[in-house]
Amino acid sequence: MATAQPLPPQDRLESRLHARAVHDLRFIRQAMEAAAPATALPGSGIMSMGLIALAASALAWVQPTAERWLGVWFSAALLALLIFGITVWMKARKSGVSLWKGSFRRFTLSLCTPMGAGALLTLAMLHARDMHPIPGMWLLLYGTGVVTGGAYSVIRLVPIMGICFLALGAIALFAPQEWGNPLLALGFGGLHLVFGAVIARRYGG
Repeated sequence: MATAQPLPPQDRLESRLHARAVHDLRFIRQAMEAAAPATALPGSGIMSMGLIALAASALAWVQPTAERWLGVWFSAALLALLIFGITVWMKARKSGVSLWKGSFRRFTLSLCTPMGAGALLTLAMLHARDMHPIPGMWLLLYGTGVVTGGAYSVIRLVPIMGICFLALGAIALFAPQEWGNPLLALGFGGLHLVFGAVIARRYGG
């Protein structure tokens, strides 16, 4: 029975170099995936969400019923998410970042889960005819999603923005009901504009 012959020193060196190169390439790929939220998160899209929120707050302020007020904000949220999704796709395509795997997928899941819960809770509060907690709940749940999603982002501003939303949500939850709409404008409008502008300047797009 033939026994395996040891590789010559040169072949052993080449084998080790090949294994090291494969390991380094795997590390680089994982690092690029980890940086996906930073390269795919568009400051311009966040600013667009802020502008839509400011317009929605002005329009919602003059609505005669709670149902119409809610309809304005729901419509604005859908439009903002659509525009944000388009800008994310455009920046990811420009940067060569995949949106369907790695850390960006986890970032999206962390953000969308509390938003979905907020939509269901809103419908339950509307059914119970108790609209007062809605602005605070929206700000708190959105802030929660941004903070948890920001854990997968190398942009340190993302969790800071989430904390600001949490602070506004805590205020709105216990503030007089007439403060709800202005606090929504300050959060979804003002905070998105400020942080979006900083992200666009520092990280491009």
